[in-house]
Amino acid sequence: MMYEAIQMHREAIATFLTGLAGFCATIGLAWPYLSPDLLGRRMRYLAEAWQTNQQSELVQPREKPKRSLLTSEPKRIYAIIVRHLNLARHLNDGATVQMLQMAGFRGRAPAITFLAMRVLMPLTMLGFSAFYIFVVIQPEIHVLLELAMALICGGFGYYLPALYVKNRITKRQKSVIRAWPNALDLLMICVESGMSIEHAFRKVADEMTGQSKELAEELALTTAELSFLPDRRTAYENLGRRTNMEGVKSVVSGLMQSEKHGTSLGSVLRVLAQENRNTRMSLAEKKAAALSPKLTVPMILFFLPVLFAVIITPAAIQILAQ
Repeated sequence: MMYEAIQMHREAIATFLTGLAGFCATIGLAWPYLSPDLLGRRMRYLAEAWQTNQQSELVQPREKPKRSLLTSEPKRIYAIIVRHLNLARHLNDGATVQMLQMAGFRGRAPAITFLAMRVLMPLTMLGFSAFYIFVVIQPEIHVLLELAMALICGGFGYYLPALYVKNRITKRQKSVIRAWPNALDLLMICVESGMSIEHAFRKVADEMTGQSKELAEELALTTAELSFLPDRRTAYENLGRRTNMEGVKSVVSGLMQSEKHGTSLGSVLRVLAQENRNTRMSLAEKKAAALSPKLTVPMILFFLPVLFAVIITPAAIQILAQ
């Protein structure tokens, strides 16, 4: 009887066993996700992270800084242009190098790239403007005028690298001047707590990274120069020359005078910090006072026409309705 019953329901039994096997296989495959090994996963993650950090420290820096055209290594074509056109003579006076240092570009590579760009940018602008004028728009004017327009665009390309560098200098100085009084306060606290001037500069550079990376970079470079240069005066003068700001130069002069005459650095820094705060406040008041004249033209152009339209339109509608 039992054998006959099994024969009668063998298809149902086969289906049940097939479903049970599929269910067990699914549970077996999904078991690591249903009951994950958190400890093992954490250990594997830490091991992989440690290996990655070790490789990154040996092969590349942990964090890649933002690179621009002047901060990257110059291409070979740039060096060839500078060498064959004898452009390196422009670096002898030091004005170009100082301008690049004020913008945050240091070393030989940015100078080569800058000089090469002053040759390539006019040619690029000339070719682009000539193609746009003679091929794209094709104005109905004399050919000499079209050629003159292309030449003017090419001449403007000669000044583009200098404009870019000057724009970087302006942004850098704004960032430094905003954070400079706070940096002086921190420097004063570090000096009065007993730190040497080298350790104080290093500590302030670390603390100012989140507020002004430009100022932190300058202070870190000054720390290195104070440690390696035989004369501290040279390091202070380099800081004033790189920033080219009156507030920084006054602090540099105060530090040199304090070191020369043996006066207290803490009292000197306290006075200089207060002067720089007053200077920053006076600049803010000056900008606030200049806001009203600057708003006159936008109000005349955009606000008064709308006001006149709102006032005159109802009267004009009543007159027309009569």
